[in-house]
Amino acid sequence: MKIKKPSSKVIALVLTAVILLATIVFIMQRAGPLAPVRITLHQAAQGSFTPSIYGIGTVEARRTFLIGPTTAGRVLRVLVDTGDVVKAGQLLAEMDPVDLDNRLLALDASLARGNSTIAAAQAQTTDAAARKSLAAVNARRYVELGQQNFMSAGAVEAKVQEHISADAGASAAQANLAAAQQDLMRLKAERAALAQQRQNMRLVATQNGVVLSRDAEPGSTVVAGQSVLKLVDPANLWVKARFDQGRTAGLELGLPVAIVLRSRPGAVQAGTVARVELLGDSVTEERVAQISFAAIPQGISIGELAEVTLKLPATAPALLLPNAAIKKVNGQSGAWQYKEGELSFTPLRLGQTSLEGQVQVLEGIKQGDTMVVYSEKEINQKSRIQVVQSLIEQKETTSKP
Repeated sequence: MKIKKPSSKVIALVLTAVILLATIVFIMQRAGPLAPVRITLHQAAQGSFTPSIYGIGTVEARRTFLIGPTTAGRVLRVLVDTGDVVKAGQLLAEMDPVDLDNRLLALDASLARGNSTIAAAQAQTTDAAARKSLAAVNARRYVELGQQNFMSAGAVEAKVQEHISADAGASAAQANLAAAQQDLMRLKAERAALAQQRQNMRLVATQNGVVLSRDAEPGSTVVAGQSVLKLVDPANLWVKARFDQGRTAGLELGLPVAIVLRSRPGAVQAGTVARVELLGDSVTEERVAQISFAAIPQGISIGELAEVTLKLPATAPALLLPNAAIKKVNGQSGAWQYKEGELSFTPLRLGQTSLEGQVQVLEGIKQGDTMVVYSEKEINQKSRIQVVQSLIEQKETTSKP
């Protein structure tokens, strides 16, 4: 049986199909899903850096003064408005005194009467003292005459009784005078207390400052302790900043701070850590610190947002890796190590991190070890890789088959 040879047309189609299939396989291996993962490498080296902490804060007043009444009442008038500059002792607002003025007048009248009562008591005391002196002289004379039998016993006893009565009258007059003086002291204390209440109706500035808010208007009723006006001292402003608790090791008083206000994005204000709050935020996992300005900028507003960068003391020399090299596999932090074309995940114990992307490696690798920094996609020990200088430039150096 004679075998028919394939035509040249069939041969051409077969060759074309083979070439096409080979091209597809080649493309899949070089650029498709079967292509090796391109990676960049970095060798661990000794070094140190100045770690920084970045946080967001708001400008606040160190002290806020709430001006309000000590007793419930109605606001009579408010003399200042928001933004006004006030001086210490300046009258800012006044409460309605209701009947306090009339009660003061009544107490003034009672004080005048008390003074008159004291004057009368003093006159009675003087009269009682004179009567007592005269009764004493008469009683002594009658006793002497009675001893000489010139006076009867009854007459002597009558004079002695007069002396005793005069002595009791003098004591009663002294007691009345003391009572009148004590009553006058009570009236004076009551008037002083009422005068203080009347003075408290006048709401005055406790110190120099600026009116931050006007919280009550004339005619409104406020309770004791409620704010009518809120004052701040513009010369004492700071930034209340929040930092990630995981990066605040070494945060302490006096550290230098760079402050960038939202209203001045191109200007850096110098500052220092004035206070580190003992109480942190367990919900947001943040720690709060108060940052004082070296010089308060002109035109700054309370409540303005600020970006805060705090520089910590320089770290001790240690192995450094780019932060991008740190991965987490099965809940453990580490990095992919490249050695003789093979990949292996190495767990690491990490230290501090800089804002420039450097991280300390305390344990896990040694100087000179080659670590993977960037990769096109997630890698594992079985990944086909291609080492390049840059993922953008796509410069090939070597590859793992």
